[in-house]
Amino acid sequence: MIDRPTEDESQNPPDDSILEYMKGTPKETGSEEEPRYTAKNHDLSDLYNDLFQKKKPTEDPQKVLVKEQPEEAIPLDDGQYEGESIPAPQTLEESGLSLMQLCNLVLKQLYLQGSALGIEISRSAHLPFGIIDEALIFLKEDKCIEVSSGKMIGRSSYRFNLTELGRIRAREAFEQCRYVGPAPVPLHDYVRQCRLQTVTGIDCTPEKLEHAFEDFILREGLLNELGPAVCSGRSIFIYGPPGNGKTLIAKGLGQFLNRQGGDIYVPYALQMENSIITLFDPTIHQTTDDLELQERSLVETQNADRISKMKGWDKPECDLRWRRIRRPVVITGGELTLEMLDLRYNQSSNYYTAPLHIKANGGVFLIDDFGRQLVSPKNLLNRWILPLEDRVDYLTLATGKKFSVPFEQLIVFSTNLDPKDLVDEAFLRRIRHKIQISAPSRQIFTEICKLCCRQRDIEFDPSFVNYLYDNCYRQGKAPRSSDPRDLLEIIQSICRFKGQKPIISTQLISEAAQRFFCQI
Repeated sequence: MIDRPTEDESQNPPDDSILEYMKGTPKETGSEEEPRYTAKNHDLSDLYNDLFQKKKPTEDPQKVLVKEQPEEAIPLDDGQYEGESIPAPQTLEESGLSLMQLCNLVLKQLYLQGSALGIEISRSAHLPFGIIDEALIFLKEDKCIEVSSGKMIGRSSYRFNLTELGRIRAREAFEQCRYVGPAPVPLHDYVRQCRLQTVTGIDCTPEKLEHAFEDFILREGLLNELGPAVCSGRSIFIYGPPGNGKTLIAKGLGQFLNRQGGDIYVPYALQMENSIITLFDPTIHQTTDDLELQERSLVETQNADRISKMKGWDKPECDLRWRRIRRPVVITGGELTLEMLDLRYNQSSNYYTAPLHIKANGGVFLIDDFGRQLVSPKNLLNRWILPLEDRVDYLTLATGKKFSVPFEQLIVFSTNLDPKDLVDEAFLRRIRHKIQISAPSRQIFTEICKLCCRQRDIEFDPSFVNYLYDNCYRQGKAPRSSDPRDLLEIIQSICRFKGQKPIISTQLISEAAQRFFCQI
């Protein structure tokens, strides 16, 4: 069934190659069979090859496989690691997918959209059209799809529809897996990329670490403890009384990796045998290639009828199945359970979602308030003894199949409980770095008060610190780094209620301290 041609198409009727592709019958000349898509007009027959199989005439054919460095979306500091772009696959074998897996992905997309151009199918799968074309040819010969219309610029401009057999095959593919989107990458490619962009060995110097923590007020010597921990890429155990900035310091480590670690790549989805695992999470992964993708899509939208602009999607220089992101920072607290550390299988969709710690690969995974999770510390630590030691974790599919994945992240445990009550010696041995965050000295506490006042446009008064030490901290209550922030917020609320400008006075300090430090 062929759509009625538009006015432009009626003025330029399709040549014999398109008619032969629609019919699915080859042309015969003498005793030899010519290619199915050869046109009588020599110029038109070479048009597809000129557009989609050859480089620009000015390019050196010896440099076809040389990949170029992507443009930097964000300026990088000196010495910062910048991950190389992943070259686009040129063949189906290089993509790591089987022909049947690719055909199922195409069938499901056509089933949802009704019909689509060849180049649109390529964009949806994030694969070069040359690879998608193999699936289209197979499905056309298998009578699962048909061509309803097309122009003479090649099969990428043909519009494909499902036949009745194709709809049946598409429904069967949906029953196996309902995933539709960018084509997955094979697991071994993901493992190799994780090893290339590991947190171990990131260039970390005192000057760069001080730059990342320039907005923090820290005790002397703390950065000298954090620096080696970052360089090792091993686990960190941060402990101490509550309210002294343990979580803030862990976030600062994530900020350091963002600035100094460079960009890394994460795939939309993984292919493990016949199972698909989604990995890219926009709520966790901060992308840095949005401008490039937006420009590519904008060009395609504005120049849909221009042949020269279709080459960008047909032969991309980088693998569009991967997203370039900042090193992720994943934070979890008391809600953490053992189930969150395993693959999450959706029985209605028949595909998996990667667990949190796998999404954190290449970045920081912070377990805040360790010891207060729904799962007991003992069970959680038993789950991670092997990953912490060997930097490899094992996941299990619904079929019982086990497979290994990299455990390449800077994992941080933060707790205000006594470590002796949480973990045993065997686990502490596997955590290379233990850093204690104690109560601030009076000098550090004063600097924190000044900073909090500047942030709220309140004039600092030394009586603020004097009152707290004379009436609160000397009575047995230890100072906390978070006290100035909390007390000033109470003072602001009192002044706003009274309709006056926030100031520091003995009366306001006393009223705020009485409410904040009350005995419950």
